[in-house]
Amino acid sequence: MTATATAAGAPTTTPKTDNAAARRRRRRNTLVGWSFLLPNFLGFGALTLVPVLGAFVVSFTDWDSYTSPRWIGFANFRRLWRDDNFWAALQNTCWYAAGHIPLTLLVSLGLAVALNQKLRGVRLLRTAFFFPYVTSLVAVAVVWNMLFSPDVGPIDQFLEHLGIAHPPGWTSSTDWAMPALIITSTWRDMGYYMVLFLAGLQAVPAELYEQARVDGAGAWHRFWHITLPGLRPTTFFVLIMITISSFKVFDLVQVMTNGGPGRATLVLSQLVYREGITKGRFGYASAVSLALFLVVLVITLVQFQAQRRSEK
Repeated sequence: MTATATAAGAPTTTPKTDNAAARRRRRRNTLVGWSFLLPNFLGFGALTLVPVLGAFVVSFTDWDSYTSPRWIGFANFRRLWRDDNFWAALQNTCWYAAGHIPLTLLVSLGLAVALNQKLRGVRLLRTAFFFPYVTSLVAVAVVWNMLFSPDVGPIDQFLEHLGIAHPPGWTSSTDWAMPALIITSTWRDMGYYMVLFLAGLQAVPAELYEQARVDGAGAWHRFWHITLPGLRPTTFFVLIMITISSFKVFDLVQVMTNGGPGRATLVLSQLVYREGITKGRFGYASAVSLALFLVVLVITLVQFQAQRRSEK
């Protein structure tokens, strides 16, 4: 009789009620998820996707913003193929990327490995190396221009003190202007990528290093067989980020050299600025930006394909 009363007093539920409650929970969770994602999607659509699609359409027109766009088909791309400035800018961009990508990758990785140790004042050192990344880029460019000055710059004075009679002219030389940009950009960016590598290093299990020490493995063996494989996802992400930032470099070049001397440091992003903003040739500037987009897309796809092959 007690069991009967307990059963009678317990709340009764039916499968239909349970299904309705589960659907309401799923609907609520979905709405919550979309409430977080939708602002980002709206911002991406309004500030990135729409301008990209607009630039694609404008690249097939002749437009100077003062008159109505005139459809000219592939004329801008044919002009692009014959433009010496475009090929010079493409060559300079590739040269910059070829120097900036490996140098920044190696320096930031070396800093991360060195500052991942238990050292006195390591937090202060990490902050000091990261600080240039959050510093005004205009200030960075002005200071490094002073450092690279062939007349009063301390870098050339130091080289002369070492016995080099004719030190490089740096930003005033067609041969040394690009290396000066690469050095400056590496100095500025290395702290940011160092932080990413530090996060990857701290995710590598410490037990692997302890076991390797017990087995008698040296520091180089531990780095090559434990650290680098453990950093593979982080390294791939950093490589993609450095590649994209290298090919779209603009502000540092604009402030330090303005594309000079001559066309020695003219890059594709700066060519887009000159053709679109300075000269008002928005159709041709859009064609250059589309070519830059395709170059970055192809290189990124090649990197993804190489990453997939290395994981197999």
